[in-house]
Amino acid sequence: MELIQSFTVDHTKIVPGIFLSREDHVGGDMVTTYDVRLKKPNREPVIDVAAMHTLEHLIATFLRNDPDWKDEVIYWGPMGCLTGFYLILKGNRAPKEIYELLLAAFRSVDKAEVIPGATAVNCGHYLMHNLGMAKWYAAEFAEYLEKNAEDPAIFEYPKTERLITDEGQQFFDS
Repeated sequence: MELIQSFTVDHTKIVPGIFLSREDHVGGDMVTTYDVRLKKPNREPVIDVAAMHTLEHLIATFLRNDPDWKDEVIYWGPMGCLTGFYLILKGNRAPKEIYELLLAAFRSVDKAEVIPGATAVNCGHYLMHNLGMAKWYAAEFAEYLEKNAEDPAIFEYPKTERLITDEGQQFFDS
């Protein structure tokens, strides 16, 4: 069975950053999925669930209200592994082209005093939020992005390829 594209990333080597995960044609339009990775998979503690939920609300609201980007945003949501988020945009920009947008989004979390949509009417689990921890994670990631802005490793992630030996044995290497 073929691996789906997101499983071809070498998770033992990925670092936090902004990565192009996949590009798809949908109804004649290009849409791009970005992997916005805040934590090193399998090497750092994952993001606290309540803080992740809060970051989802705050950054989705920021992105969908940004006058230059709101019409391009299709989706912002957490990864199941709790190490980052997926951002889906119309078009096909390189990760460096959305760097400033994401830096501004994560920096905006520090100014938040309320969590948009955190009511029983608007949210499926409105009590599961942690604004203080969301601010901490957002500041940590923004500082990391700024410190590493010139490092190509935060924009291009390692791939894993399925190699086949002469005897037909399949294994993964990077």
